[in-house]
Amino acid sequence: MNFYNDLLGISPVLIVSLAGLIVVILEALFKKGETISYFLSIISLILAGLFAIYTYSMYSTAFNGMVAVGGYASFFNFIFCVGALLTILLSKDYLAKRNINYGEFYILVLFATAGMMFLASGVDLIITFLGIELMSISLYVLAAFARTDPKSNEAGLKYLLLGAFATGFLLFGIAFIYGSTTTTNLKVISANFQNYQNDFLFWLGVGLLLVGFSFKVAAVPFHMWAPDVYEGAPTPASGFMSAVSKSAAFGAFVLVFIFGFNGTNEQVRYAIAIISVLSMALGNIIALSQTNIKRMLAYSSIAHAGYILIGLASANELGKQGVLYYSLAYILMQVGAFGVVSIVEREENKALNINDYAGLGHRKPLIGVLMSIFMFSLTGFPPFAGFVGKYYLFASAVQAKMTWLAVAGVLATLVSVYYYLNVVINMYLKEQPAEVLNNPEQEKISISSAFAVLISAIGIFIIGILPTLVTRYFEKLF
Repeated sequence: MNFYNDLLGISPVLIVSLAGLIVVILEALFKKGETISYFLSIISLILAGLFAIYTYSMYSTAFNGMVAVGGYASFFNFIFCVGALLTILLSKDYLAKRNINYGEFYILVLFATAGMMFLASGVDLIITFLGIELMSISLYVLAAFARTDPKSNEAGLKYLLLGAFATGFLLFGIAFIYGSTTTTNLKVISANFQNYQNDFLFWLGVGLLLVGFSFKVAAVPFHMWAPDVYEGAPTPASGFMSAVSKSAAFGAFVLVFIFGFNGTNEQVRYAIAIISVLSMALGNIIALSQTNIKRMLAYSSIAHAGYILIGLASANELGKQGVLYYSLAYILMQVGAFGVVSIVEREENKALNINDYAGLGHRKPLIGVLMSIFMFSLTGFPPFAGFVGKYYLFASAVQAKMTWLAVAGVLATLVSVYYYLNVVINMYLKEQPAEVLNNPEQEKISISSAFAVLISAIGIFIIGILPTLVTRYFEKLF
């Protein structure tokens, strides 16, 4: 590819990065530039999403084989734009409600999205590292964005300290792999994979990379940061971190472990399977006892990391398709669920208990229905996207002769039914709080927020009914 085609191939990340820089300048020049930054961010993400669709058929690499373009990279670029766009639409009124309506929020979302795009398109471990750091640094600041809120400060600090610790594992892993292979290019490593079968240094590097990625997806036992960070961060940012950044990490996970390391060996796959089972078990069991809805969704996100890891442990074609499909479905489900939480939440972190949702389905029928769709889909009920995603992942485990892993996933799903349906029961079968009845204006819904959660719910339904709308793009990824 020539230089022009290289730039065209990475045009989505260029558009998002350039928009981020322009918003930085606007915020420096204008004292009250939040509205301009908001609309510019929306336009840039729509434009980047359109370019991701346009470049899908390129199926190549750019910049001397360091960055994948088209196919796999374009698919992830598109879903990151969708997740970031939904987050920004949900954020404007939420930030105003919390008195933290600063344009820097949009800058951080844009740069985090750019990092995610690099992360899911890096055919070289150096690009993977740059992407993960750009994403992580932006998310550290997003978590602590509510500067006057001690919980938000605590969230940012915990994420920073533990994230820096995990980065050390990732960087050491890359160093060991480079030391044993003399390259960081995944295509070269894949082509010569048989030469490293007995290389201890190489497998040590693979193990360290597994730890680093497991932290980024909040898988057990590297999950300790997730509940406190998701609870303390501004609610739209929590949805962004728990869904979109997790999908980005899984995008890199698949690139490195399945395409780069040829699915790795049986021992590593079983290690991933064990992490998967632990994540599904611990995430779902602890979520049962949560009364704060953000902590409940945080623990459930740990369980969902376990579900997606089934596809990586299977390391077959169905597993790859399951990871990609579930990444899109999970962004719509989780960002939508956190979107409803941000609408219901009031200033000073009020109305975050599950009991506060009592009667919501009667007060706000549309919001009640949408939240029910998100809960049913996260549980895995048909005809929603969550069901189809879990089917692909569980079927991949059976195909890989790891039926026990599929059984563990089904049992974990059964446990999750209780706490997801508990939200629905509260919305429709519990009496409404007196304070809300006396002051119904407390739950105002803006057009942009309603549009974001509505689009998420419609997307979940459409790709659940017609999964081939998504899966047909998985036939050729590179």
